[in-house]
Amino acid sequence: MSSGFRRPGLPPRGFTLLEMLVVVLIIGALVAIVAPRFMLGAGRAKEKACAQNVAIINKEVERWRFEKGTWPASDLSDLATDAARFPDGLPTCPVDGSAYTLDPATHRVSGHAHTTLSAQTEGASEAPAP
Repeated sequence: MSSGFRRPGLPPRGFTLLEMLVVVLIIGALVAIVAPRFMLGAGRAKEKACAQNVAIINKEVERWRFEKGTWPASDLSDLATDAARFPDGLPTCPVDGSAYTLDPATHRVSGHAHTTLSAQTEGASEAPAP
């Protein structure tokens, strides 16, 4: 009498349920390890892009002051309308989508604390061990 699971004399076809379960568990474990690190990396990339935007805008503010003799408006509308400086328009913060504004006292971009926090965090992690 033969069992209904295997044909005599022929190799088995397909995968067993246990083999499929092991493969699914392995893939799930890999996704659980990789997904959080990917999301963390995407957040850091946005913070670095914001820091780069802040640096570019601050340089353009200085250039504006040097060329025109006055500071641009605090809402950066002067820079935004100058197509030679920002042909695609003034960038917005990639982290939260907010517009960049100038601090009237320092004439620097203000209100983007995530760029200073990420710079401090990276500086601390890259510091040599004592």
